[in-house]
Amino acid sequence: MDRNLKHRRENSAIREGLKTEEEKSYEPMKHNDRSNRILFVTHFNVFLYAACFFIQTGTLPYLTKKFGADPVTFGKLQTAFSVCQLVGGPLYGRIGDIFGEKVAIILALLSTTLTYLFTGLSYNMTTLFFSRLFSVMMHVMQGSQMVATTLSNDKNRAGALARLGFSYGLGMVVGPTLGGVVTKNFGEQAAALLAASGAFLSLVLVVVFVPNIKKERKQHDKGIMDLKKMGGLVCLPAVRGILLIKAICGIPISILQSMFSVIAMEEFGLLPDQNGYLMSYIGVLALVMQGFGVSMISSRASDLTIVKMSAVCLAISYYALSLLGGLWHFLILLVPLTFSLSLINSVISSALTKGVSTTDTGTMLGINMAVNSMIRTVSPTVGGWMMEAYGFKSIGLLGAACNALVVALVGSVQI
Repeated sequence: MDRNLKHRRENSAIREGLKTEEEKSYEPMKHNDRSNRILFVTHFNVFLYAACFFIQTGTLPYLTKKFGADPVTFGKLQTAFSVCQLVGGPLYGRIGDIFGEKVAIILALLSTTLTYLFTGLSYNMTTLFFSRLFSVMMHVMQGSQMVATTLSNDKNRAGALARLGFSYGLGMVVGPTLGGVVTKNFGEQAAALLAASGAFLSLVLVVVFVPNIKKERKQHDKGIMDLKKMGGLVCLPAVRGILLIKAICGIPISILQSMFSVIAMEEFGLLPDQNGYLMSYIGVLALVMQGFGVSMISSRASDLTIVKMSAVCLAISYYALSLLGGLWHFLILLVPLTFSLSLINSVISSALTKGVSTTDTGTMLGINMAVNSMIRTVSPTVGGWMMEAYGFKSIGLLGAACNALVVALVGSVQI
């Protein structure tokens, strides 16, 4: 018995010694240095992704105007992007659940690089619309949330997701200002090519420095196109109510975001660099809330209380937005709007991942992203129509109504 036990131990030691680096990298939770490296690269890439996204986003209205497009055409371009995101979001989540976070993030960064590259090479509206096709797997933030979810637990998940928002906020501070300066001095396409270079740098960092993260897969898993699986997750009691709240909250902010650069250009008469400064200001506000506020508040209040509090603040802020008197009033109102949105989005994302098993968190985050994309498919067109027919202040009234509805519904939702 003792001799057999000794042989088994020796064989186990030999097998352990023969493990490849890839197999060892499948256990990030057991190696703090590996986990820290993954998180560092992930946060840096979120920062870089946000910077590049806002470099490219800030230049789009001016690029479309250069090509002779009106606000309605710009809205259609935004809708095309959102349709691609809607199609790709759930499938991207399934890819992460099946093949792991590293594969998913590489795919997202490759998609991002190609989108910005072809934006920079565009020479008319047709080629600009074509560049949106590459964005179908452009889900860097979703992939990063998958990493944060895997490397956290239920107790600290809201804080972990919020810290990603902090890194995103840093990028949002740098990106718009840099994009505005580059656009002003070198042109719109140069700014898009700069964004493509940043996305490619992130891709290299993931390939070189991020090990594989083991993803447990259920034996009965039917693959990426498992629509029954996705539908089942949406119908879970702990999920469907939260998604409804997310959708109602998301309608007005999606319309406001889709029209933001147009509002800055048409309503306040801002130049590209001034528009960049305005977006950087929002990034600073988001940075403060995501870096400090979310963790502090989520540790002291329940998810339900936070959602109620945020919805009330949003309803009041949107109503005040409908009474807007100028740029300075807008800058003041952005404070409660940004703080409340940062808080409610972090809590909702965290609550959704808690409502499913660890093998389905990627798919759930994909569905979460799909809700955003679904709203964004119509919000640019609706936003352009609202601006044309009723003016900028109508967006504030819509936001007040939607969030008042959330306040009325939240008590009956399981959060």
